[in-house]
Amino acid sequence: MTTATLPRYAHLFALSDGIGLFEHALYTAPRPAHGYCVDDVARGVVVLCRAEPSGDLAQLAWAYLRFVRESQQPDGRVVNRCDTDGVRHGVPGVEDCWGRALWGLGTAASRGRDPELARRALDGFELSAGLRSPWPHAMAFAGLGAAEVLRTDSGHEQARSLLADAARAVVATRPDATRADAARAADTPAGRPSWPWPQPRLTYANAVIPDVLLAAGSSFGEVSLVDDGLALLDWLLTVESQPGHLSVTPAGGWAPGEPRPGFDQQPIEVSTLADACARAFELTGDPRWSRGVELAAAWFFGANDTATRLADPVTGGCCDGLQREGRNENQGAESTLALVSTLQHAQRLALLP
Repeated sequence: MTTATLPRYAHLFALSDGIGLFEHALYTAPRPAHGYCVDDVARGVVVLCRAEPSGDLAQLAWAYLRFVRESQQPDGRVVNRCDTDGVRHGVPGVEDCWGRALWGLGTAASRGRDPELARRALDGFELSAGLRSPWPHAMAFAGLGAAEVLRTDSGHEQARSLLADAARAVVATRPDATRADAARAADTPAGRPSWPWPQPRLTYANAVIPDVLLAAGSSFGEVSLVDDGLALLDWLLTVESQPGHLSVTPAGGWAPGEPRPGFDQQPIEVSTLADACARAFELTGDPRWSRGVELAAAWFFGANDTATRLADPVTGGCCDGLQREGRNENQGAESTLALVSTLQHAQRLALLP
């Protein structure tokens, strides 16, 4: 990889302060008035704990971990939003922020190079891991955190229970979405009746659904779960591809019969696809999945529906969305984390020149 395509962390530092990671930016400048959210800061924990250790990155990881821990309530629920005075706002709950908090905490517990950081992260994971969410995406994010804990402690009962429940939750809305259905639909052009997806339409961060099935199958040694995840991921990658590039589900979602390509396309959709493809490649060695990571990384550099580059070669940040007429020029936290996460996978698999 060239220095232009290596993951860079400068823009994360520019968006961060002593409290956390600012959610929004105006072009490249942070917008403190909009505050911080666990959704982003927890993703920041994941990204930083995957990175090579360094003094500055380690300090930032500590700041992000403190933010997540201080957003947890004594009963394990999570408050998503916080202002620049450090005051939390909103009702504690088990929405996506809860799931992402568990993903970040589980990753830090497993991959944190600092033993004290890992210990505190595990304490936070155990505080919230006994809860369950009625929302499949929240359960999927939480399940990914549980899978991380199981990487280093395969007997952790809370993590095992949470991951098993997460795998069940992501397909519970479509009990008839069987492995055979997904396999038959993998080659079905979009818009035809066969629809293996466990929800009635594609929404956001879609690849987290097969990703958690792959994580559960590999953690528990259940081949059927791995097969389910691979079949759904293969179908999703087919639906979200055009010849030579990704054409991902837009922010408003997509269902058969709706026009493609759709806009506004979000970097988070690409990064979750990269996450799932990277896991699938680790499990199978099939180049289909390393090609998926390669396509995801290339999307940020212009291999997309409008041939528009979203990765900023100066800041290392990422524009907030791909639009029909170009791009959203703001470089917020979610988009920048999506770019860095995807390039981490591409770097590890040596996929870009």
